[in-house]
Amino acid sequence: MRHIGFGFLLFLLSLAVYAEDAVWDQLRAGGYVLLMRHAQTVAGIGDPPGYTLEDCKTQRNLSEEGRAQARRTGAAFRVRRIVLTEVRSSAWCRCVDTARLAFGNSTVWPPLNSFFDAPERKDAQTAEVLALARSVRPPQNLMLVTHQVNITALTGESVASGEIFVAKRAETPGERLVVVGRLKVR
Repeated sequence: MRHIGFGFLLFLLSLAVYAEDAVWDQLRAGGYVLLMRHAQTVAGIGDPPGYTLEDCKTQRNLSEEGRAQARRTGAAFRVRRIVLTEVRSSAWCRCVDTARLAFGNSTVWPPLNSFFDAPERKDAQTAEVLALARSVRPPQNLMLVTHQVNITALTGESVASGEIFVAKRAETPGERLVVVGRLKVR
């Protein structure tokens, strides 16, 4: 196995930073759908048995680091003066809290709700989000705060907690969104 030198690692890091800067620059022109997976949560996958959307205490919620991560994300958008025309969120408390802490306000929109426990809802919900995405045009930027399963259905790619996919609508109705960049505020 070859040893990678420190200089080469710095070079790779600078490429990643440059690529992310280019994505921020693209957002200023608008025309993007931003898919944000909720910020970091307490340990676990899915929600505890018997959870309800009406009671945050029954759900898997943001960790303290997740709350800080959401605030840093919002600050990054404000510092770069990125305008979000609209912010929509899943009804899950971890998504609502991420949207509120990062962007102030959001509208809960059921098509963004997780279908982790109800895969039969996947196709209908995905189709609704794709239809909305087709309406986004410059200078609009639409932020959607949702779950990993939803984002994967929309893009075919996996996303980390708190990560944002910057996507363009597909040219053909019903096709997945095209990811043109990724943002992960540290």
